Amino acid sequence: MFIKQKRKANTKKDYFCFMILVTGGTGLVGSHLLFKLVSNNQAVRAIYRRPHKLEFVKQVFAYYTHDVESLYRKIEWVEAHINDIPALEVAFKNITHVYHCAAFISFEPDKYHELRKVNIKGTANIVNLCISNAIEKLCYVSSIAAIGHEPDSDKPITETTEWNPERDHSVYAITKYGAELEVWRGTQEGVPAVIANPGIILGPGFWKGGGSGSLFRQIHKGLNYYARGTSAYVDVWDVVDIMVSLMNSEIKNERYILISENLSFKTFQEKVAKALHVKPATKEATPLLLALAWRLDWLNHKLLGKRRKLSKQLATSITTQTVYDHSKIKSDLGIAFNPVDESIVKVSKFYLESSG
Repeated sequence: MFIKQKRKANTKKDYFCFMILVTGGTGLVGSHLLFKLVSNNQAVRAIYRRPHKLEFVKQVFAYYTHDVESLYRKIEWVEAHINDIPALEVAFKNITHVYHCAAFISFEPDKYHELRKVNIKGTANIVNLCISNAIEKLCYVSSIAAIGHEPDSDKPITETTEWNPERDHSVYAITKYGAELEVWRGTQEGVPAVIANPGIILGPGFWKGGGSGSLFRQIHKGLNYYARGTSAYVDVWDVVDIMVSLMNSEIKNERYILISENLSFKTFQEKVAKALHVKPATKEATPLLLALAWRLDWLNHKLLGKRRKLSKQLATSITTQTVYDHSKIKSDLGIAFNPVDESIVKVSKFYLESSG
């Protein structure tokens, strides 16, 4: 399918043939990406693992259009697990470009082997198929968790900040870093690639689980405590727009931090609470309190078999001051991020409408 499209900066061709594969199409980034692609009349194939998850995609589409069914039917769906090679081989037939959004997100230490299986082994499978099918370009959605940390909290973290293997990283961060190594391996074997490292992604449609949607839900229900640490935030619309721009550009074999603003967890909670018309948390979860909490959480897991809610690494992370630098993507694409305040108001509106 040939598509005429005006291309972004750093491009040379005006006409090109895209047959796009999206992994993780039923997730937050994947579903919003699919909406953008089919709205632009791109030829798209997407893989899914569980049939009931397809309804989440329709739910996301319904936020933006009344013409849900006709847009949804433009997607060619293939049922495939990321480690099911025969099914993936079918999904890759005639594909030219791949957006790899599929991932397992968990900070539970006991999920480490499952995280490795999906995030590292699964990405290796995607990379191998990109190589064998001579894919023209791969865009991988990673995370700021896969970027190194600066000992000096006042020094911003950039794409070149070194990963310290001796640091006590979360299991999620370790596997996302491992997945990036697989993508870099692919670039050495002839597959041009770009890696997106978004911060906490704000977007509607997934209000339960471990994503940012659950943060809005928890704040709406009421939180008692806030942590003193900081993190970086970006909305899903910016992430998707930048991914598409990177794919359509001549940029290759680069990684980009995608964040709009660095905010303290306290400030973020206050902004969301205001947008949701509820009271924010007023008590600080001190490092001492969190140290006790993660140990009790571990004990409940060991004695009662309860799922982990707070690991040692997560407790450390939410009390750590970090600053991420987004100047590279702004320079290379000349983009401006949506202000976090506007993103919070927009997502909060969707949440309130969804919750009735």
